Amino acid sequence: MIYFDTSFALPLILREPTSSRIEQFFASKQGEALAISHWTRVEVSSALAREVRMRHLAVAMARAAEEEFDDIVADTFAVLLPSAGDFELARRYLQHHETGLRAGDALHLAIASNNRAESIYSFDNTLLKAGRRLGLSVRTIATRT
Repeated sequence: MIYFDTSFALPLILREPTSSRIEQFFASKQGEALAISHWTRVEVSSALAREVRMRHLAVAMARAAEEEFDDIVADTFAVLLPSAGDFELARRYLQHHETGLRAGDALHLAIASNNRAESIYSFDNTLLKAGRRLGLSVRTIATRT
């Protein structure tokens, strides 16, 4: 199973320079076990709400993006439910102060680790560096086409 954090999911619904490359990447992974977590879904909703608050996105567009994300999730991903063990492992990861890891990123890493993800994909440099220091299989993709 391959796990994706929010930084990998958002460009599927909000146009960014990485969007086309991510769409191609997911197309190349068709048939593989792909996963996000319920935490990812919360962070996507939070990002859309922030875009509305900052007046970068109209409410109707945010709702449409949320619906599009729900459709993509239903068609593409298994959605992992964070467990008490995930929260405990995230706490342990956060005790490695030198990583600079934040709570939400620690939770992503813990969910992926406890569910035996073979790879964890992200564009978040702090998460990537922390994951490497913690011995996890974190990856990203080149975004230039």
